[in-house]
Amino acid sequence: MTVPNTPAGPGAEQMPAANPYAVDPQFRTPPRERQPLLPELRIGVLLTVAGALLGVVVGLLWLWLAPRVMLVATSDAIRYVDPEGEQRAGADSVFALLGLGAGAVSALAAFLFTRARGGGIAVAAGLTLGGLAGSWAAWQLGMRLGPSTDVVANARAAGKGVQFSAAIELGARGALLVWPMAALVLLLILSAAFGKREEDPPPYWAGPVWAGPGQPVGESAPPEGGHIGAVAASPGPESGAGPEPEMGAGSGSGSGSGSGSAEKPENGQGIVPPA
Repeated sequence: MTVPNTPAGPGAEQMPAANPYAVDPQFRTPPRERQPLLPELRIGVLLTVAGALLGVVVGLLWLWLAPRVMLVATSDAIRYVDPEGEQRAGADSVFALLGLGAGAVSALAAFLFTRARGGGIAVAAGLTLGGLAGSWAAWQLGMRLGPSTDVVANARAAGKGVQFSAAIELGARGALLVWPMAALVLLLILSAAFGKREEDPPPYWAGPVWAGPGQPVGESAPPEGGHIGAVAASPGPESGAGPEPEMGAGSGSGSGSGSGSAEKPENGQGIVPPA
């Protein structure tokens, strides 16, 4: 389509030429909506505080379930009751298992709470900070509520030859990271499997579709026949579009009677024997 040239005068304004390579507005990718900052911060702080409170429960469970290292005071020293025991490693394992369970529970609760809004970086950051805060709170609470770290005072209080429990300690400090790592991994799995889906934008090579008369833009008119690939059937003998031609009904003269009348077959099978 050509645009007629307008005469340029001293007072005439020249319109800028349209860009022939511009993308049609209906095929442009819509800009992604940005989440407000305040709700994101509120969700992150809420998950962090919830993780710290859950750490109190984990600390009490660790104090209750962790195996104890038993000591006994003799006349000359304080000795282990079971020198080859694995109670200290068992305490670290119990703490790691409790952190794994707390991370799974916190991730599931955070996913169900924020599923409608589609998650976000605030959920992952809140689970990470909440997991670290909960692990630290559980570690400190279990140690402070357990037996004292002053072994000599505990031995004097227990008496000679009486067994007493040593302080609960976390030898493997890497167990503090089990909670946040488990929460992030489970959140990723839940988001990939059951998270909110976004509609994919149209490809950049998609062009406009010419609409037929009486159709909205973007819908192509179907061909005759109702669907794509339909071929219009030509009228034939079975369609009833016209009379069936009779055999021998031509107007030209031949070796027969030449009157144009058809001869009936004698054998009843529609085949005229040669004369």
